[in-house]
Parts: sequence; structure tokens; C-alpha cells
Amino acid sequence: MKNQPFHKRLSYSLQGIRSAWKQEASFRTQAWMALGVVAVLIALRPPAIWWALLLMNCGLVLAAELFNTALEQTLDHLHPEIHPAIKVAKDCAAGAVLVFSFSAVGTFLAFLWSMVVRTSSPG
Repeated sequence: MKNQPFHKRLSYSLQGIRSAWKQEASFRTQAWMALGVVAVLIALRPPAIWWALLLMNCGLVLAAELFNTALEQTLDHLHPEIHPAIKVAKDCAAGAVLVFSFSAVGTFLAFLWSMVVRTSSPG
């Protein structure tokens, strides 16, 4: 699969996203939340730095979900039985998604706070 044309590599990436969309409710939820963030950004038209921060956080959460899905699929295929070490690996991957999600929520709350302060300040 090395050194294939860009369009081929792109199609593999899109297949991965499609698979995660079909198989993972968490990925769909995070994707809908990301679209909600984009809608809020379009509606409120904040400074570019907020666009960058919020879109980067959305991308990180979705990427973490994709990594988590890839790890879970691989481990379940290689070792379908329950194993303590595999449980730890899967739990850590899920924890990474949670950490990114908390970061994204924190950034979004800071954004909302800045919008309230900006619109309520005199001048």
C-alpha cells in the first residue's frame, strides 16, 4: 500500500471515516457536535482565533475517535476473548477521547464566555 497515488490514499481515508460513521455511535455523536460548533461559529462570527481553536479541538476529538475505533477493531479481531491487558489498552484509548472531549468542551465554554463578555461590555 506504500507509494500509491494520492486519490487511492484519500479513498482509504474516506472509507475509514465512513466505517467509523456506520459502526460507532460515539463518532456520529462527536461529528454532529462538531457540526453544531461550526453552526455556532457561522452564527456568531467570532475572531479567527476562535475558529482555529474550536475547529482544531473538533478535529482532535474526531481523530481520537478514529484512533480508538481502529484500536478496538484491531484488538477485537486479534483477540476476541476478554483479556485484562486488552481491556487496559481499550480503556486508555477511550480515556484519550474523553480527555480531548473535556478539552473541547472547556475551549467551547471559554469561547461562549468571551462572546458574552464581548457583547455585554460597553463601547
